[in-house]
Amino acid sequence: MSRAELFAHIRRDKRLDPNLSQRALAEKYGVHRRTVRQALDSAVPPPRKEAQPRRTVLDPAKGWIDAMLVEDLTAPRKQKHTARRIHQRLAQEYDFALASYSSVCDYVAGRRVEIQSEARDGHRHLEGMVPQVHLPGEEAEVDFADVWVRLAGTVVKCHLFTLRLSYSGKAVHRVFASQAQESFLEGHAEAFRVLGGVPTRHIRYDNLKPAVNQVCTGRNRVESERWVTFRAHYGFDAFYCIPGQEGAHEKGGVEQEGGRFRRTHLVPVPDVGSLEELNEKIAAIDAAEDDRILRGKLTSIGFNFVAECEVLAPLPFEDFECGITLTPKVDRSSRISVRQCHYSVPARFIGQNVRILLRGNELLVFERRKVVARHPRLTKRYDFRDELDHYLEILLAKPGALAGSTALAAARESGAFTEVHEAFWAAARTAHGDAAGTRALIEVLLLHRRMPAETVQLGMAAAIRAGSTSPDVVAIEARKAVAAAPVAEPADDESDPPPWVQPGGKVAHLTPRRPQLPDDKRPLPSVAPYDQLLSRRQPKGTA
Repeated sequence: MSRAELFAHIRRDKRLDPNLSQRALAEKYGVHRRTVRQALDSAVPPPRKEAQPRRTVLDPAKGWIDAMLVEDLTAPRKQKHTARRIHQRLAQEYDFALASYSSVCDYVAGRRVEIQSEARDGHRHLEGMVPQVHLPGEEAEVDFADVWVRLAGTVVKCHLFTLRLSYSGKAVHRVFASQAQESFLEGHAEAFRVLGGVPTRHIRYDNLKPAVNQVCTGRNRVESERWVTFRAHYGFDAFYCIPGQEGAHEKGGVEQEGGRFRRTHLVPVPDVGSLEELNEKIAAIDAAEDDRILRGKLTSIGFNFVAECEVLAPLPFEDFECGITLTPKVDRSSRISVRQCHYSVPARFIGQNVRILLRGNELLVFERRKVVARHPRLTKRYDFRDELDHYLEILLAKPGALAGSTALAAARESGAFTEVHEAFWAAARTAHGDAAGTRALIEVLLLHRRMPAETVQLGMAAAIRAGSTSPDVVAIEARKAVAAAPVAEPADDESDPPPWVQPGGKVAHLTPRRPQLPDDKRPLPSVAPYDQLLSRRQPKGTA
């Protein structure tokens, strides 16, 4: 039993039998008479005496070690004593070799922290957190969190952008392929669009590279020029937290939100075809989370956001283009190099500089104002993405390069090069040989530029059934498929008024006919003078 229960039993026995001696009580409970006296004096057991620390062989050297650690308080950061150096100095300067190296390590590990704490006491503030109150519409927090996504069958590392309003807890999440500045800006623009406004005071950040070029003393930062332009466009200020783990609590709401959202909605690893598809699902999840109630709140996130959205600063009239414009040169392999990744473009641009727009999740290639190529953004260094359509003009002259091309491998992997294409290619090579058969396939692939892919595949299937591998036959059959396809007409709504009824409910009258002219009784003109034009003149001098 515990000492409190022991004291209670001793006092109870003494209360029931006042003549019971201390010796008898001690023998009954198997304790010393001193314990019985303590129980009779007070029901609260006295505290146990603390054991005196044992003396160690290091005791004579503790003063010297402390002096070295105090000296380290003002020493340069990279020239402070290590435990090994202290052990060496004890032997060399103080002729003390009784303590082992492990004993010195254990003492230094604990004593160094105590000395630093003693030096700060009274001179620096105490480490801790002070609860804050957040007014509606004033503050928000932003952060990135790592997330893994199975993208088109391949597991890739992506980044979850989160912007969270401090008052209501309303958060907007989007997944990007990288943490580049384009993704950083697009995340803000999308979040502001969803929220319908901008925080009026500031947004809290880590010292992210897309925003900060250099961390100075205190809260001062050298910001990137494009980030300053973006903030000026939307009209908000940035609050940068203390670097490292010491400043993580200054935006603890979004730090916790990123991990919570990842554990709740991105487990197991999402399997999607593209990041656009994943972001559409995340947008629906964000809308459904308005019914969630945060800890310590009495109302839901959506209820609090209704009051907060009214005091947000309005959005600017024009959107900010978050992508960056570049003009790389197309090499001989019909590729451009952007951020150490390679993308294919139409072969007609080889040797020219093309204008591209690099966004958070995609890359667009322009010819004047027309988009001629579109690729998902790549993030792995030296990675590439080729489209078979970009190389068709080259393959017409080099048909033997098709079989081993990376563009064909990518088309097969994505499903664009179907079994029908394979069957047509095999039949064409059997009928015309490898080179001519491959050229026939390439001419069929060129049909995809002006006809839907489904109709071209129907044309190839019909040509194969007819025993032909002519691209002209495929084109004719594809046009037949287009003509035979039913045209979707808008469904008539029974509630819609007939076309002759105007929206106001009045019947629309047609324009009245003009009065009919009287019959013309004049005779028709004669055409006899024109008959001479029909006769053939005889040449002079003939009978």
